[in-house]
Amino acid sequence: MICLTKAEKKKERGARQSFLQGALILTAGMAVVKVIGALFKIPLKYAIGEYGMGLFNVAYNFYGPIFSLATAGFPIAIARMVSEDSTLGRWNDVRQVKRVSLPSFLLAGLLGMVLITLAAPYYCEKIVGNQNALLPMLALAPAILFACVGAVFRGHYEGLRNMIPTAVSEIVEAVAKLLIGLSAACAVVSACTEEYAANGTVFAVHPASPDEAVFLTLAFAAAAAVLGVTCGSIFSLFYLALRYRFRGDGITARMYREAPPARGKRETMKKLVATTLPIAVGSIAMNVAGLIDATFLQNRIGHIMETAPQALLACYKGQIPEIYLDSPSSVSTFLYGCYTLALTIYLLVPAITQAFGVSALPSVTEAWTRGNKKEIKSSMESVIRVTAFFCFPAGLGISALAEPIVQVLYGKGQSSSIIAGALFLLGLASLAAALSTPLSSMLQAVGRMDLPVKLLFAAMGIKIAVNFWLCGIPEINIAGAGVGTLCCYLFLVVSQLWCLQKVTGVKISAGLLLRPLASAGVCACGAYFIYEFFSRQFVLNSFGEAAALAAGIAVGAVVYVISLGLLHAVDRNDVLMLPKGQKIAKMLEKRGWI
Repeated sequence: MICLTKAEKKKERGARQSFLQGALILTAGMAVVKVIGALFKIPLKYAIGEYGMGLFNVAYNFYGPIFSLATAGFPIAIARMVSEDSTLGRWNDVRQVKRVSLPSFLLAGLLGMVLITLAAPYYCEKIVGNQNALLPMLALAPAILFACVGAVFRGHYEGLRNMIPTAVSEIVEAVAKLLIGLSAACAVVSACTEEYAANGTVFAVHPASPDEAVFLTLAFAAAAAVLGVTCGSIFSLFYLALRYRFRGDGITARMYREAPPARGKRETMKKLVATTLPIAVGSIAMNVAGLIDATFLQNRIGHIMETAPQALLACYKGQIPEIYLDSPSSVSTFLYGCYTLALTIYLLVPAITQAFGVSALPSVTEAWTRGNKKEIKSSMESVIRVTAFFCFPAGLGISALAEPIVQVLYGKGQSSSIIAGALFLLGLASLAAALSTPLSSMLQAVGRMDLPVKLLFAAMGIKIAVNFWLCGIPEINIAGAGVGTLCCYLFLVVSQLWCLQKVTGVKISAGLLLRPLASAGVCACGAYFIYEFFSRQFVLNSFGEAAALAAGIAVGAVVYVISLGLLHAVDRNDVLMLPKGQKIAKMLEKRGWI
C-alpha cells in the first residue's frame, strides 16, 4: 500500500479533475481556440477569397486524417493505458508507457510526413484535378512530425486526468497559426500582386492570363496560411516539453518507489500497439469525412460542369462571381470553398464536445477497471447527458440562424446564401456528429477498441454512397455533402449506443437524450423569433445584424436553461462535479429543477 505525505497527496489531487471539470477546462480552451480560429479564418477569407479557402481546405482535409491520428488517436491510446495503470497504482508502468511511445510516435510522424509529401502530387492531379492545391499540401506535411511527438505529452497528462496542458497547448498552437499564417498570407498576396503589376510574373512564374495570375497568387497565399499551422504545431510541442521538464506530471518519487516494477519494454510496446492500432484507424476514419467531401464535391461538380453546366449554374444565378464563370473549371473549387466556410462553423459543435470524449475516457476507464457497474452506469449517463446539453442547442441554433450567422461572420456577399444553405444541413448533422466522439471514447474505455473502427467504416461507406449519388445531381450539388454527413452520423450514433449497452450491460434511457433535445428545440425557436423580430422592426446594418443575432442567441440560451429545469433534464450528480457544485445543487433543488 502506498502511503503519501500530505504534501504529496495535495500535489496529486491538485492535478486531477473530475470528468465534468476536465471537460469544462478543455471546452474553455477549445472556445478560446475557436475564437482565435475565427480571427484567423474570417480575415483569411477576405484575403484569399472562396477559391483560396478551397485550396486551403483541400490541403487541410487531406492532412486531416493523419493529423487526427497524431492529435486524437495517439493521445487517446496513451491516455487509456495511463489511466488504467494509474488506477491500479502502477506508476512505473505509467512512466514506461511514455518512454516507449516517444520513439514510436516520432517514427510515425516521420512516416506521415513522407506519405503526405509523396501522395500530394497524385491527389492534386488525379483526384481533385487542381494542381494549385499542391503547394498548401506540401506546406502542411512537417506539422505531422511535431504533432505526433506532442501527442505523447497530451495523452500522458489526459490519462492522469489533468486536461490543463492539452488546453493550453491548443491555445498556443492557435495563436501561432493566427499570427504567422494570416500575416504570411496577406504578405504573399501583396507581394504577388505588386510583382505581377510590375513584371507580369508571380514569384518568377509567367501566368498565361490575368485570371491565371490571380489563381496562382491565391495558391501561394493559401500555402503561406497553411505554413502557420505547421508553425503552430512546433510551438505547441515546445510548450508541452517545457511544462513537463519544469513542472512534471504530479507523480512523486515516493509513488514510483513504492509502486510495483514496470512491465518490460517489449510487453509495453505490444500493449501500446494493441491499444493504438484500432483507436488510430478509428481516428483516421472519423476524419476521412472531410476528405470524402473534398474529393467528391469537386470531382462530382467538375463532372457536372463538363456535362450539364447550365443546370447547376441555374441554381446559383447572381451568386457566383464573374471571374469563376469566365473560368468554368474553377467553379467546383469555388463551391467547395463555400461549403468549407459552412463547415468551419459546423465543426465548432463536434470540436467542443470532443473535449467531453477526451475527459470521459479516463473517467469511464477507471470505473470499468474497478468493475463497479453502478459507477459505470453513472459515468456513462453523465457523459451522454452533459454532451447533449452542449451539442443539441448549438446544432439546432446553427440551423435556425444559419443565414444571419453567415452574414455576420462572412458579410453579405454573393456567396452568403450558398454558405447558409449548406450550414442549415450541417447544423442538423452536428447533433449526431457531436455525440459520436464521446460514445466512441466510452467504447474504447471499456476495452472494445475494435467496435468504433468497424462502425466508422460502415458509416463512411454510407457517406461515400450518399455523396457520390447526391453531389452528382446538378440541382443538389454541394447540399448532397450535408445530407451525406447527416446520414453518416445518425447511423453511427444509433449503432454506438446499441453496442455500448450490449458490451456493458447498462441500459440507457431514451429520456436521457429526448429532454435536452426538446429543450434545444424550444431554444432554437426562441432565438429565431427574437432575431426575426429585430430584423423586421429595424433596418439593420452590419452592427445591427450582429446585435440582433446576439439578442436571439442570448434569449435562446435563457429559454434553454429554463426548459432544462422545467423538464428535469439536469441530474444532481452532474451539478456536484462542478466547482461549488454542492451550493449550486441546493439552489436548483429549492426551485425543483433537479
